[in-house]
Amino acid sequence: MKLTITGKNKEETTLIETLGYQKKHLDYQSILSEMDSVQHTLYKLGYIENKLESLVKGSDSTFTSKMHLKRKFDTIYIYTDFIKTLRDPILMEAISPYVEDRVLRLPLKDVENTLSVINSRIAKNGFPFTALKLSDIEVDHNTLRAELLIDLRDKKRTINAIIIKDYEKFPKSYLKYYLKLRPNQTFDLASIKSKTERLDNLKFANQIKPPEVLFSNDSTQVYLYITKVKSNNFEGFLGFGTNEDTGNIEFDGYLNLNLTNNLNYGETFRLLYKSDENDQKTFNAQVSMPYIFKTAAGLDMQLHIFKRDSSFTNANQSFRLHYQINPKNKIYTGFNSTTSNNLLTTTTSSITDLDANYFSLAYEYLNLHLQDVLFPVHTMLYMESNFGKRKTSDISENQSKFLIDAFRIFSLNDRNSLFFRINGATVTSDHYFENELLRFGGITSIRGFEENSLYANFFGLLNTEYRFRLSQGIYVHSIIDAAYFENDITRTKEKLFGFGFGFGLFTKSGVFKFIYANGKAENQNFKLSNSKVHLSLTTAF
Repeated sequence: MKLTITGKNKEETTLIETLGYQKKHLDYQSILSEMDSVQHTLYKLGYIENKLESLVKGSDSTFTSKMHLKRKFDTIYIYTDFIKTLRDPILMEAISPYVEDRVLRLPLKDVENTLSVINSRIAKNGFPFTALKLSDIEVDHNTLRAELLIDLRDKKRTINAIIIKDYEKFPKSYLKYYLKLRPNQTFDLASIKSKTERLDNLKFANQIKPPEVLFSNDSTQVYLYITKVKSNNFEGFLGFGTNEDTGNIEFDGYLNLNLTNNLNYGETFRLLYKSDENDQKTFNAQVSMPYIFKTAAGLDMQLHIFKRDSSFTNANQSFRLHYQINPKNKIYTGFNSTTSNNLLTTTTSSITDLDANYFSLAYEYLNLHLQDVLFPVHTMLYMESNFGKRKTSDISENQSKFLIDAFRIFSLNDRNSLFFRINGATVTSDHYFENELLRFGGITSIRGFEENSLYANFFGLLNTEYRFRLSQGIYVHSIIDAAYFENDITRTKEKLFGFGFGFGLFTKSGVFKFIYANGKAENQNFKLSNSKVHLSLTTAF
């Protein structure tokens, strides 16, 4: 079937053609529906008097319709006192070009959208059942005048109770400070749905379905459907390579345990133990307690111990308060102290006993894609600054430290992506000791080098990967790393490079990763004996 619509004259027919109406149809009901759609479009354009004069069926299943558009109305004046009574600054900003005293002057084509905005703003102020209607419509030349009637239909609604289904022990502090939902708030369903979407950025809970509301005569109850998810993980890796001096294969590795929300408080606990091939040992314990004492602030505590063979030990303690600005942004402030002990029996000028105390400030941005088992963190940015004093037996001097660590995954399509990471740190001081320098190198920094084998008072590195996803649970990637560091004690300034490849595999036991990398200095030739192989397995439980 074919539909043709004409106007009363050539000008009207041309205008109707510009609407782009559908001309081919399967049945008669579709034709009637299309005619209604055309008339509705003409109403919005200002032809509110348009009239369907005829619809005639031809002999060959062709339908011809004749319409008379009549006058076009450009403007409507809507009279109301309610908009100013509402005192909604966002609404006033949206419609301010059209407001004159108690008159809302609108182009006719904007009426439907403007009334929809007004209705949504009224609903946001606690009136979800509001109905708007234009009444007493009058014609004045090419303009219209009407009265806006607003029927609130109910008293102002506030949230009386929030009921959580499935995960009844969901931390109440996260409900109040993270989702920012609490009883006695003005009811706004759109805002509630927007807030519960923040659960997508929470590691230990997911939203099963959108929130629902139970209205009664005297109460408004909001139902949230939240489930607890596995958020603990255990990670370990094994690395091995050839010792340049002895030619023997040496092993290194670490164990990393992360426990999250086991007490249904939203707390996290991390325990890390690392043994490097350079006879270096690292122990790190961290505790993070969010929303302490029923406030918006959280507390982080950390103990970090590092021992290098029989040369020295470093013990660092830190205490920080954090504030979660929103699900992706967090700030920190606090202090940390470091005590280092010289274990050497002989006197050396590069290692000495020292104590240092710092005031710290930090910022973190984290964008999670938890539904992706291979790449759950899409973007991360962490910046930290420390200001304080370092004391030895005979001197005390000001010292500052700065750190930045950031990465992002750029998705090219469903299978291809690029990974970029920038990591750098610096220690600013008049004098330096070996046992206070920054340590880097290995699988978590520049790959192809021994773990924590590089010492510097300044370093910067770039990690890059091209990733190709073979399936939802398997990917392969390249490795191209570059670094620059300075060591003022040895007066070293050097550029480093790492090249290699790897793959990741999601199994029933967790995510297994394999990395093969070869590292070299700027003026050094590649040697296969310098290659490093890293194996790691991350298991969630």
